[in-house]
Amino acid sequence: MAQYFTYNDTEVATGDTLRVHQEITEGDKKRVQIFEGIVIAIKNRGAGKSFTIRKIGANGIGVEKIYPVSLPSIKQIEVKRKGSVRRSKLYFLRERIGKAATRIKEKATNTKAA
Repeated sequence: MAQYFTYNDTEVATGDTLRVHQEITEGDKKRVQIFEGIVIAIKNRGAGKSFTIRKIGANGIGVEKIYPVSLPSIKQIEVKRKGSVRRSKLYFLRERIGKAATRIKEKATNTKAA
């Protein structure tokens, strides 16, 4: 089972695709910057917990960011897709190139159609 954490009643697990809204202060101006990618690792426990997000940027270059869960500048975390993974650390995605680096099976939802 992959690791997970909760942030404002949103459960986030390894393999999920997230959008992290972070408030950036430049001089006296504030703006919200969004970083969207796949959670490849969740480390530690309790107050020191952090998670690593990876996305493929311009020209196919991989970009990773490590966020502490309790970072005050994080305003919102959106879960775009729930990933179905068997590992807690998805470091093997670093060696993948192109679209294969972002392909993770989506978790089947247990909603019954009426």
